[in-house]
Amino acid sequence: MAFRKLLFATAGIPLNTPSPHTTIDGLNYVKSLGLGGMELEFVHSVNVSEQKAPLVKKSAEENELVLSCHGSYYINLNAVEEEKIEASVGRVLSAARRAEASGAFSMTFHPAFYLKESKEKTFSNVKKQFERIILELKSTKNKIWVRPETTGKRTQFGSLDELLSLSSQLDQVLPCIDFSHLHARSGGKMNSYAEFYSELEKSEKILGKDFLKNLHCHVSGIAYSEKGEKNHLILADSDFKYKELLKALKDFDCKGLIVCESPNIEEDALLLKKTFEEI
Repeated sequence: MAFRKLLFATAGIPLNTPSPHTTIDGLNYVKSLGLGGMELEFVHSVNVSEQKAPLVKKSAEENELVLSCHGSYYINLNAVEEEKIEASVGRVLSAARRAEASGAFSMTFHPAFYLKESKEKTFSNVKKQFERIILELKSTKNKIWVRPETTGKRTQFGSLDELLSLSSQLDQVLPCIDFSHLHARSGGKMNSYAEFYSELEKSEKILGKDFLKNLHCHVSGIAYSEKGEKNHLILADSDFKYKELLKALKDFDCKGLIVCESPNIEEDALLLKKTFEEI
């Protein structure tokens, strides 16, 4: 997908969407707010039916909105049990198929836990499953971007370095950078213009300039401990320096979709958009 600028989106149907609060109602409300898109939240189940998917796609197109998707929380591509691996791969594919039918350009998910494996072995196991997923999607000409997300806990596979390496070795795979997760994972670091700039610069060096013109990212306030992420917060209640992040994104002339995952999703999405436009 060719983006003309950086767009701001809500993670799911906005809270103040008028009843009956359907996905299409949410898209209409997102448009009325002046935001650029919405992320379909398939985190507990694929909640857009096969019959509704074309209607969601049509609504997004008519409203000139960009859709992304967040896949299941119940995925571990490094599971010990074979049945858990198969179930995880199945959940990724189910989300990718329905998201693509709904018009989403990209779908993300938390890919794995290290468990008792080394980081190197986990990387190998995860890569093997991604190869299966992409092969299956290509067999049906599904071109949706599959985006492992940078994760907020050190027990989870998903540092930016891991995902940049994985993406550089596979087709149709790019990182979903959750900048708030990077902040939490580092125990409070990764929270300055210089650090954000450095990560974007590294990403561009490894994946090329086109990556920064096709972003799918997450931003929110976040609470964390020495172990990493605890929970999402409203930006005003968090120490996350979103203004410095937005300055770095603007200086790189980034394009794509920034999805706000704060608890007050549309309010902070609008705050991010307004702040970015004022820089």
